Amino acid sequence: MARKQKFPHLLGSKWTAQQKTWGWRHFQVVNRRQEGQWVFAEMVASCDPKVRFWLNAQQLKDDLLWRSGWQPLQAMERDEEDQIALK
Repeated sequence: MARKQKFPHLLGSKWTAQQKTWGWRHFQVVNRRQEGQWVFAEMVASCDPKVRFWLNAQQLKDDLLWRSGWQPLQAMERDEEDQIALK
């Protein structure tokens, strides 16, 4: 029986960084690499294709670092305000 692939829909997925990363917030996964048990994603800034970096794909599951899809800045600010109000 074949093993289940980790992060099967990673390639082509779009992400929004919670903090500016290399000067940008919106990224797309253009490549994936598996090294043993670890899966890595090559991220490219949507507005500047020269900005590229690899990260452990597990980090994309951390809501404090990344949001799935390209989120508008206003929605992210509203989410932050909602979290503060809940405290």
